[in-house]
Amino acid sequence: MSIQDIYNLYLQCGSVCTDTRQLKAGTMFFCLKGENFNGNKFAQDAISKGARYVVIDEPEYAIEGKTILTDNVLETLQALAQHHRKQLHIPVIGVTGTNGKTTTKELLYAVLSRKYKVVATQGNLNNHIGVPLTLLGINAHDTQLAIVEMGANHRGEIAQLCEISRPNYGVITNIGKAHIEGFGSVEGIIETKRALYDYVIKVNGTLFVNHSDDLLMQLAQECTCLTYGNSKEADVMGVCNTKKMYMTFKLPQFNRTISTQLTGSYNFNNAMAAVAAGLHFGVDIEDIVYALISYQPTNNRSQVESIGNYTVIVDAYNANPSSMYAAITNMSGLKADNKVVILGAMRELGAESEAEHEKVVRMVKDNAIDQAYFFGDEYVKTSADPKDVYTDFDVMSQSIKQTLKPYSTILLKGSRSMKMERVLEVLKHE
Repeated sequence: MSIQDIYNLYLQCGSVCTDTRQLKAGTMFFCLKGENFNGNKFAQDAISKGARYVVIDEPEYAIEGKTILTDNVLETLQALAQHHRKQLHIPVIGVTGTNGKTTTKELLYAVLSRKYKVVATQGNLNNHIGVPLTLLGINAHDTQLAIVEMGANHRGEIAQLCEISRPNYGVITNIGKAHIEGFGSVEGIIETKRALYDYVIKVNGTLFVNHSDDLLMQLAQECTCLTYGNSKEADVMGVCNTKKMYMTFKLPQFNRTISTQLTGSYNFNNAMAAVAAGLHFGVDIEDIVYALISYQPTNNRSQVESIGNYTVIVDAYNANPSSMYAAITNMSGLKADNKVVILGAMRELGAESEAEHEKVVRMVKDNAIDQAYFFGDEYVKTSADPKDVYTDFDVMSQSIKQTLKPYSTILLKGSRSMKMERVLEVLKHE
């Protein structure tokens, strides 16, 4: 069966699904495989729950009139998404970067949906499966603009996602150290991320570029772009107040001050990307301001919580060297009485792991941090005071309860596998 034939059946369904727990009646279900599961085994379950068609790649699971047998379910999902994208004559903004891409995507959505019917990546479904699902969730009849977040942890992945999503606009938030095990080197990260710029340039699209980032400006040479940042030479200029708990910035060109509900001055450029895109697409400045003021962060990203007499900056969704440095720098600049960092290890750094964790420890020592708790084996060999290093979460929890000073401002950060948000429960039951 050709992709066009499958596409005709997809149009009858109007939606796709890969998880029987989220299946809606009438959908097209894709039986994906993973290291520890075979989605083909769920074909009958999907039909029983109301799927109209099920895509499989193992003939023994065929169901007469209900299953579509392909050579590879994942590749079919990707090809179908690419084919659907070709039928869409709308702006598609690709968003990637080492840090801040999910927040930037959410801010872009908040601003652009003030004027347009927008579809954006749900959560952080930004990989080789999430991107196709995002595209196939776009209704060609009532969607005016799409925002597709793209993540990568190996060389070449962004180029592949661009071929599927075909973005004609692009934002790279930044390029820093992350997933070095997969990329092999910082050069590998740059090569992979720049694929978004290369694709948008190839299709004569437009880039939104941080003018204050020398690397991004270099990569965006000879292209159509709208620049933003704190440089007077940027097309859209902003000035950030780095001392406040909540990120606040001015837009001198419009005589506007925007006080967001995001913590961290590192979110300034994420917000400025949304301002630049909003202006490019004709969103009224008052709507842009309203959207950014109203946006509420979720999912342990740049959130502030008050727990008892503690103020907690919850930026615990993930961590890599560049985001960790930015968070510590931001913490150092805040006006607060007792500044505390509770930092989990950073994963997937390969041979550079020991050196990068040492840099984190030295940053904490060199900045105005009053108390520190380091969690993870990666900190054991660093120059951190041994009494501040923990390899057992329960032991660290007891220490926090016994030694944390009242009225502290606390930063929680670490890689996803460290689950640093668990500290919130510790503080609630102190």
